[in-house]
Amino acid sequence: MIGYGLLSVIVVIAIAAGVGGGYLLRIRISRKLLESSESLSARIVEEAKKETETIRKEAILQAKDYLLKAKNELEEESRRKKTEYERIDARLQQKEETLDKRLDVLVQKENSIETREKSLIARETQLAEKNRQAEILVSERQQQLEKVAGLSMEEARQQLVDSMITAARGEAASTIRKIEEEARREAEKRAHEILAYAVQRYASDYVAENTVSVVNLPSDEMKGRIIGREGRNIRAIEAATGTDLIIDDTPEAVVLSSFDPVRREVAKRSLERLISDGRIHPGRIEDVVNKVRAEIDTVIRETGERVAFDIGIHDIHPELLNLLGRLKYRTSFSQNVLEHSIEVAHLTGMMAAEVGANVKEAKRAGLLHDIGKALDHEIEGTHAAIGAEYAKKYGESDRVVQAIAAHHDDGRNNTLLGVLVQAADTLSAARPGARKEMLETYVKRLTDLERIANSFNGVDKCFAIQAGREIRILVENEHTSDNDAVMLCRDIINKIESELTYPGQIKVTVIREMRVSDYAK
Repeated sequence: MIGYGLLSVIVVIAIAAGVGGGYLLRIRISRKLLESSESLSARIVEEAKKETETIRKEAILQAKDYLLKAKNELEEESRRKKTEYERIDARLQQKEETLDKRLDVLVQKENSIETREKSLIARETQLAEKNRQAEILVSERQQQLEKVAGLSMEEARQQLVDSMITAARGEAASTIRKIEEEARREAEKRAHEILAYAVQRYASDYVAENTVSVVNLPSDEMKGRIIGREGRNIRAIEAATGTDLIIDDTPEAVVLSSFDPVRREVAKRSLERLISDGRIHPGRIEDVVNKVRAEIDTVIRETGERVAFDIGIHDIHPELLNLLGRLKYRTSFSQNVLEHSIEVAHLTGMMAAEVGANVKEAKRAGLLHDIGKALDHEIEGTHAAIGAEYAKKYGESDRVVQAIAAHHDDGRNNTLLGVLVQAADTLSAARPGARKEMLETYVKRLTDLERIANSFNGVDKCFAIQAGREIRILVENEHTSDNDAVMLCRDIINKIESELTYPGQIKVTVIREMRVSDYAK
C-alpha cells in the first residue's frame, strides 16, 4: 500500500512537473513567435517604404518624360505653324505685288482708253460735220438733176432699178448656162478621176515566198540524225511529204524543195517539229507528218472561210473555200496569190461601186479569179480555164464563171464584170513592190524623185514617202522666202511631170519653217 501510494505521489509530481514544463515551453515559443512577427512586420514596413519611394521616383521620372515630350511637341507645332505663317505671308506678299502690277497696268489702260475716247469724240464731231455737208451737197445735186432730166427722184430711181434688173437677168442667164456647162464637163472629168483613183486607192503588204524553204538547225550534228542510218530517215521524210531534202555544206540549214507549196509547208513544219522533239526515226516521222498534214488542212479551210468572211462574201462552196485557202501557200512572181486575190476583190468592188455595178458579185469574181492556181500544177490547162471550170462545178453564177475565164483575154468579147476583174488584176500585179521585177523600177523612181528635188537651190532635205506618192521638201529658211517656196514647188512639179513616168499622182509638199530659240537665264 505504501509502495502504491508512493508511486501515485511520484506520478502526480511527474504530471505536475510535465504540465509546468509544457507551460514554460509554450510561453517561450510564444515569445519567439512574437519576436519573429515584430521583426517580419518591421521588414515589411521597410520594404513598403522602399517600394513607395521607388514608385514615387518612377512617377516623378514619367512625369518629367511626359512634360519633356509635351514640350517638344509644342515646340514642333510652334515651328510648323511659324513656317506655315511665313509661307502664307510670302504668298500674300506675292499676290499683293501681282495686284499692284495689275493695278498699274489697268491704270495705264484706263489712261489709254481715255485718250482714245477723246480722239474718237473729236473724229465723230468731224464726221458729223462732213455728213451734214455731204447731205447738203446731195440735196443740191438732186434738185439740179430733177431740173435737167424733168423727172422726180422716185421716177429716176424706178427707171434705174428696172434697167438694172433687166441687165442682171441677162447676166444671170448667161452665168447659169456657163455654170451648167462647166458643171457637166467637171462631172465627166471627176467621174473619170474617181474611176482612176479607185484602182489606186487599195494598197497592202505582200509576202515574198520562194520555191524552196529553209529549215534552220541547232547544229550541224543534227544533219546526221536527219539522214539517219544508211539514209533511212531522209528517205522516210521525202516519201511521207513528197519533197526533196537538200543537205549540203550550208551551215546549220536544210533546204526543202517542191513544186507544191502545200507539201513544202507540211515538210517544213514536220521537220521543225522532229528537230524540236529530238526523236527522229521512220515511225515517228510518219506520225508527225500525218498530224502536220491534218493541221495544214485545218489552216487551209479556216483561211478560206476567214478571207471570205472578211471580204463579205457568203455561200461559197466548201471546196472553193479549200482551194482559196491553198492559195496562201502559192506565189506568182514572188507575189502571194491569196493576198493578190484579196487585193483584186477589194479593187473590183471599188470600181463596181463607181460604175454602178453589183459590188458583191464583183468582189466574188475578184476573189475567185485565180482559184485555178491552186490546181494548175496538178491539172492540165491554164489557171483561168481551170478556175472557171471548178467555179461552175460548185455552183457559181455564169457571170462570175465568165469573168474568171476571161480575166486574161484581150477583152473584145468580155463583159463589164470581166473587164473590172481584168483591170483590178493588172493593177494588183503592177503596183510598186508587188513583184520582184517591179521592185528595182519602183526603187529607182523613189531615188529619181529625191534627185529631182535636190537639184534645186535652197533645198535642205527631201524625203520620198507614201510609197512614192508624196515627196516632202524642207527648204532653207534664210535663203528662201514664202514666194520662193511657192515657185519652187511649181518648178519641182513641172520637172517631175517632164522626166518621170508614174501611175496616179505625186503630192509635192514644200516646208519652210521659222525656228526661234533662246535661253532662259
